[in-house]
Amino acid sequence: MTTETAPPLWTGDAARAAMGATAHGTLPARIEGVSIDTRTLRPGDLFVAIVGDSNDGHDYVVDAFARGAAAAIVAHDRAGALAHAGPLLVVPDTLRGLEDLGRAARARTDARIVAITGSVGKTGSKEALRVALSRSGRTHAAAASYNNHWGVPLTLARMPADAEFGVFEIGMNHAGEIAPLARMVRPHVAIVTTVEAVHIENFRDVRGIADAKGEIFLGLEPGGVAIVNRDNPHCDRLTTLAAASNAGRILTFGEDPRADVRAVTIVTRPDLSIVDASVLGERLAYRIGMAGRHIALNTLALVAAAKALGLDVALTALALADVAPPAGRGARRELALVGGTVTLVDESYNANPASVRAALETLGQMELPWRGRRIAVLGDMLELGPDGPRQHRELAPVALAAGVDLVFTVGDLMKGLHAALPPERRGGWAATSEGLVATVVGALRPGDIVMIKGSRGVRTERIVTAIEERYSEAAAPRAAAEAAPVGRRG
Repeated sequence: MTTETAPPLWTGDAARAAMGATAHGTLPARIEGVSIDTRTLRPGDLFVAIVGDSNDGHDYVVDAFARGAAAAIVAHDRAGALAHAGPLLVVPDTLRGLEDLGRAARARTDARIVAITGSVGKTGSKEALRVALSRSGRTHAAAASYNNHWGVPLTLARMPADAEFGVFEIGMNHAGEIAPLARMVRPHVAIVTTVEAVHIENFRDVRGIADAKGEIFLGLEPGGVAIVNRDNPHCDRLTTLAAASNAGRILTFGEDPRADVRAVTIVTRPDLSIVDASVLGERLAYRIGMAGRHIALNTLALVAAAKALGLDVALTALALADVAPPAGRGARRELALVGGTVTLVDESYNANPASVRAALETLGQMELPWRGRRIAVLGDMLELGPDGPRQHRELAPVALAAGVDLVFTVGDLMKGLHAALPPERRGGWAATSEGLVATVVGALRPGDIVMIKGSRGVRTERIVTAIEERYSEAAAPRAAAEAAPVGRRG
């Protein structure tokens, strides 16, 4: 009896040809994966020595081979010093080499590709669509928020040749960043979840953000489908941009009566959401394994994508019941402390005004145990420009309307929210997350629900870690956790 061996992701010769690289040493017959980080590299991976702002991957090539790398992509000027380390693929620039490898992966596949951008909801939508499309065929998507200039080509380079679907998240901080990545991905379906004042300090106004998000349509394959949020004030602007692209069709989603995929009713419960939708005139009811009205609305775009791909929409929607929030984006854990438990809601990965409002509203919908309190720990929302102080202050009525009992705040901008809250709702303020750890940990009581959220630069995940280390897990996690990803952009 023979065991069939799965084909490799790449052969050494195929990778060399894709990049026009020069080979040093004997190239491997099998490359099983692509890595830019020796900490997560697996035996058989191709290591790419990316030069970053603070680290040079060439300094880790020897370590990569020690960990089992099959080969490494290095730059011409470093090849001589690394010739002894192992098989090398030598290129003028390693990031350009990774991009070429990604383009080659896209060229060799017959997979139907969906690309997602938006100010809020990209990663959650990408994960949900990955789960949903997996019901219909082999689906490839990044395991984390790899949505920037190295994350997108890395995700492409990792795509197996026999994938049937690919889901890509594309982010940006400035205008002009999405277009080249979208042209690399060449999606058949492109989604803009929403447009909000995120990274606004890098733009003249929110219309500029809409234009930057609309760059995703520039990568659409001829006759592709553009999907736009009908409820967003910039819908018409995005629709105009889509109409000027290769899009053969534009679909809209939302609660607006004019939306092609419309939410007729949304019911939110503590741990899930239920949607009754109209999909181009046909009714569809489905459940989502995550709480939150904003999440329910984003799933309408995913249903629209399934429709655009010609899939069984009911089967795709059914899979959304299996979606669970990852660490940093709403993952929940029951932790034990003397006399009961505390529920930790980890929203620490990033923050902007729209996502913080949504997180507070979701916290307000969670059922409190007897004598429990709703507690929010909020870090600064960065890159909001001159309007930042006002947007922080204006979170006060949102927190009060959600029934939040205590609000702890981190950072200079959050001083405004701290001052705007009634004294009895002020849990405490600190300049840094580390400075607030002891106060938050010491304040927790049995029955409390504590939600933690802040921009990446504030490092509110350190408060999450401190709570987890102080209190043991009381039961199985409510949602599967995954390592907090890196490289995310808006």
